[in-house]
Amino acid sequence: MCKEITVTVVDLNAERIKAWNSNQLPIFEPGLQEVVESCRGQNLFFSTDIDSAIKEADLIFISVNTPTKTFGIGKGRAADLKYIEACARRIAEVGNGGKIVVEKSTVPVRAAESIRRIFNANTKPNLNLQVLSNPEFLAEGTAIADLKNPDRVLIGGDETPEGQKAIRALKSIYEHWVPENKIITTNTWSSELSKLAANAFLAQRISSINSISALCEATGADVEEVAHAIGTDQRIGSKFLKASVGFGGSCFQKDVLNLVYLCEALNLPEVARYWQQVIEINDYQRRRFAARVIGCLFNTVTDKKIGLLGFAFKKDTGDTRESSSIYISKYLLDEGARLHIFDPKVKKEQIIQDLSHPSVCDDDPDRVSRLVTISLDPYEACKNAHAIVICTEWDMFKELDYERIYKAMLKPAFIFDGRRILDSLHEKLQHLGFQVETIGKKVTERIPFTANKDISRIDLQAPPTKKLKI
Repeated sequence: MCKEITVTVVDLNAERIKAWNSNQLPIFEPGLQEVVESCRGQNLFFSTDIDSAIKEADLIFISVNTPTKTFGIGKGRAADLKYIEACARRIAEVGNGGKIVVEKSTVPVRAAESIRRIFNANTKPNLNLQVLSNPEFLAEGTAIADLKNPDRVLIGGDETPEGQKAIRALKSIYEHWVPENKIITTNTWSSELSKLAANAFLAQRISSINSISALCEATGADVEEVAHAIGTDQRIGSKFLKASVGFGGSCFQKDVLNLVYLCEALNLPEVARYWQQVIEINDYQRRRFAARVIGCLFNTVTDKKIGLLGFAFKKDTGDTRESSSIYISKYLLDEGARLHIFDPKVKKEQIIQDLSHPSVCDDDPDRVSRLVTISLDPYEACKNAHAIVICTEWDMFKELDYERIYKAMLKPAFIFDGRRILDSLHEKLQHLGFQVETIGKKVTERIPFTANKDISRIDLQAPPTKKLKI
């Protein structure tokens, strides 16, 4: 969008940069390949020469990972800012002249203040740094479209003359393609909190409809019909009311936990408990779905083959971070199931790595090699299986030849639709012979097949006309 601006992406990981400079990009995102290939070598460059890039840049985006801490104070909730701090120190060490440093990573509130303190403690006569917050609101799978036509662009900065000048400089870049009325400017703290709050609200909607899905299964209601009914209320809207096996991805859980920790640190325990419940419902939905699989398979899945379709946390991405598939797999592996996993975009190495994590394999890494098989074909994953479990809403799963799959499965053959993508096929699947289980709905039981069409089922309401021998 800005042909006159040179963009250099730098990383310590030489293999990753090599991949960005190749025809096989390190991540999958619809439309990304075309953007990179059209700009690479012209005004887009990928390099491991971090220091030179810092020295030459007028504007620096910090876009590093901010994972949840795994140890120490705030373990399991607080964001780990070691990569942010390392970037800030590197910029202060090698930078020169006037530069605008933009905090692009999802960070806890007041992270910009931490960056600014590092800069102020390492001041040099020839270095002038301004810090802005510019959180991204992209959704994986639609990131390119979200970039080209964003709902809004949020820029936070100091209310000083220098801070406002820096805001105007960043704003002028976005104005190349974003209407001015969609560019929101705030102070730094509001910008940082807006990102956390936005993700928390989206996660809350998913947990809300998932909690209703449990109620629907218990009462006979259909959560899709309920979601449609409440979604037509303009005050609520229809977005993010899709019941499923739970939300995943790199942001939702991390940001909600970050918000919980922030509330606890600021002595707001009631607020912290409120947002913690969003995570609790998400975990509950995953456990509940796995328990349903086990219960339907006669309360045991030990040594039973289960075809698990989809491992990415959502369709149109290869990202598996916090994917519900990982947790569903863990619960089934805990029961001794043999999983045959297929995903069109997630690499075998990534699946093995995720399932070999100590929190998943319970310190038994050999369990993965014994019980997990990665299939390159969905039909192979389902062959001789007791059940199919759909964990990702890939469109291709709607188009599979389920008659072929049914014939190759053990009977009774079960389908567990964790994403509600097969709703239009329920009648057909039941006619084939499948036992269909789905989220937020009791699927009507199929009439048992009888070989002789003239023989009807015994009417249990009417007394028999002749004596029966049993």
